[in-house]
Amino acid sequence: MKILVIDDDKNIVEAIQIGFQLQWQEVEVVSAGDGDQGLKMFYEENPDLILLDIMMPYKDGYSVLKEIRRTNDVPIIMLSARGEELDKVKGLELGADDYLTKPFSHLELFARIKAVLRRLMMPSPANMAPSFVSGEVTINFDNREVMKNGQAVKMTPTEYNLLFLLARNAGHVLTFENLLDKVWGPEYRDQLDYLKTYVSRLRKKLEDSPDHPHLILTERGLGYRLVKSAQTAST
Repeated sequence: MKILVIDDDKNIVEAIQIGFQLQWQEVEVVSAGDGDQGLKMFYEENPDLILLDIMMPYKDGYSVLKEIRRTNDVPIIMLSARGEELDKVKGLELGADDYLTKPFSHLELFARIKAVLRRLMMPSPANMAPSFVSGEVTINFDNREVMKNGQAVKMTPTEYNLLFLLARNAGHVLTFENLLDKVWGPEYRDQLDYLKTYVSRLRKKLEDSPDHPHLILTERGLGYRLVKSAQTAST
């Protein structure tokens, strides 16, 4: 596996490289010291995962993230000394898979990387299950294809995993904790921002009016429910 670290802090980059050399030797680490160089390295090296700092010269991490997400779903973990919730939510909304605040330990970093890679494993095809249909939205479990109004909807692995879980339990409320546990892992059970952000992303892709959803409904204080047939409801 190849990991690209894009960070202008040489001490951070060196610490990450040493950490992998000592504890995860099958990983190759390449690095870039600013956003422009990071994008160049991304296209040249084709990494399996990116660790991306936010505050950097020339192009900040958000700009790099947006450019990569135009064409590629490579898993990206944001690294930043800024721990504000708005920064984390912004990164997730732009397509980051996770967000880690500096300083962090090697064990925490490795755990986050393994969790992100685990989420890339799509659910096995549900051969016994029919396609899910609700209004203009169809999910074909056999080929993992999501359609709206007859047009394919591109899904990231995490988006599909969340939608798959909701669809397989359509009509039933899945609690926030259950969804976080099943999609992200037990270590994310209190990270409600992750779930809210990804539900918002699904609504933008599947709902006619994301602010007034009729497909993915919020059960306030409890969880989310995917309806079996279109209906009007409030958020």
